[in-house]
Amino acid sequence: MDALRGNDMTQANYSGRCACGSVRFECSEEPRRMFNCHCTHCQRATGSGYAPVLIFSRAAVKLTGDIKYYSWTSERGTVLERGFCPTCGNPVFVVASDPAFCVVYAPSLDDPKLYRPEDQRWTRSAQPWDKFDQTIPCYEKGPS
Repeated sequence: MDALRGNDMTQANYSGRCACGSVRFECSEEPRRMFNCHCTHCQRATGSGYAPVLIFSRAAVKLTGDIKYYSWTSERGTVLERGFCPTCGNPVFVVASDPAFCVVYAPSLDDPKLYRPEDQRWTRSAQPWDKFDQTIPCYEKGPS
């Protein structure tokens, strides 16, 4: 069926920015995954019950602006760097080198309606007041 559509398919424009516009990103391919992350690190970084994120290969994302980074090691042992704007303080993305990926926060998208979560992850850390969508798969950690 996709072969029939061929050139008729238009790629969504996954671009975005921080609140003040000083930090921007552009993605040259479709996201590999979209999910809501309920880990405590995402909760603290976003000031919310979870982070709605899109995962891209690192090579597909162009980052511009005066970006500051905060590094930490995930529970899985991956070193992650959270990129944020030093002017408005807005967290915009997370990058990792091994494996090379870039996590973009859905609210930072120029068109946030492009975000369609496939699942909920790290729900073991979800707050009791966070009533999340039970119609999509939920994982205590990440999917195996």
